[in-house]
Amino acid sequence: MKLSTESYKGVRDFYPEDMAVQNYIFNVWRKVSEKFGYMEYSASLLEPAELYREKSGEEIVNEQMFTFTDKGGREVALRPEMTPTLARMIAAQRKSLKFPLRWFSMPNLFRYERPQRGRKREHWQLNCDLMGIAGMEAEIEIISLAYAVMKEFGAKDEDFEIRINDRVLLNEKFDSKELIKLLDRKNKMSAEEFEKAWQELAGKPFDVAITANDTITSILTTLKERGISNTVFEPTITRGFDYYTGMVFEIFDTSPENNRSLFGGGRYDNLLEIFGVEPVPTVGFGMGDITIRDFLETHNLPIK
Repeated sequence: MKLSTESYKGVRDFYPEDMAVQNYIFNVWRKVSEKFGYMEYSASLLEPAELYREKSGEEIVNEQMFTFTDKGGREVALRPEMTPTLARMIAAQRKSLKFPLRWFSMPNLFRYERPQRGRKREHWQLNCDLMGIAGMEAEIEIISLAYAVMKEFGAKDEDFEIRINDRVLLNEKFDSKELIKLLDRKNKMSAEEFEKAWQELAGKPFDVAITANDTITSILTTLKERGISNTVFEPTITRGFDYYTGMVFEIFDTSPENNRSLFGGGRYDNLLEIFGVEPVPTVGFGMGDITIRDFLETHNLPIK
């Protein structure tokens, strides 16, 4: 029998011309992150599966993780996201680190998903995190960094929109985590499917009438004062991870050809609690290489 020359479903081979594009994306990520004073870190792509069962969310844990049992009987996962790894590393040296910390990484991530445009089973991601600042200036800095990355790729303000919400508002509006998780899947479902699921769970028609709080208003005002005006309050933004505690945001492509979320992030202040150490206020985001490449192609932006 002859072996197939096809790669595993949902992953990519990088021939030299593909690697050149990938390196361009990596170079932009590293250039802007370092310009903002962020330092690079890394870790193995193998982690104990229990690390994600604690905080990542049911969809990733139950449906998307690649797991196996090693020869020592331990359940191991190919990391589906970088934030729990970062939390583990910070917790390991919590007492010796000097905060605030500005760290970035470009990890290889794996999720068992149905391959489609903008989504595969393996991707690389820019992760930027600011740790140790509880005030709003942390949100302003991390969104400014995300904005600067988009501008470095050549994007115009009208090419993308920054949509901002607050998990505090959602928790006040909905007393059920299941409703928030359903809201996070809204754009992945048809309008009919979503409305039916919502009424079954909530017992009433979908209604997300929420007014921006002082936190969101201040963030939007300050960003505009600093020249970032393609921002909007969007009460349906949730971010699917269970660990978010405050502001959340997503960058959306405004092109009708690729009108979708590109990446996002938010504030998570309590993730270190699972390791039994004093928490550190943190804001961060993750930007995937596949969605940003689709964005570059959609807007005919040069790949230098």
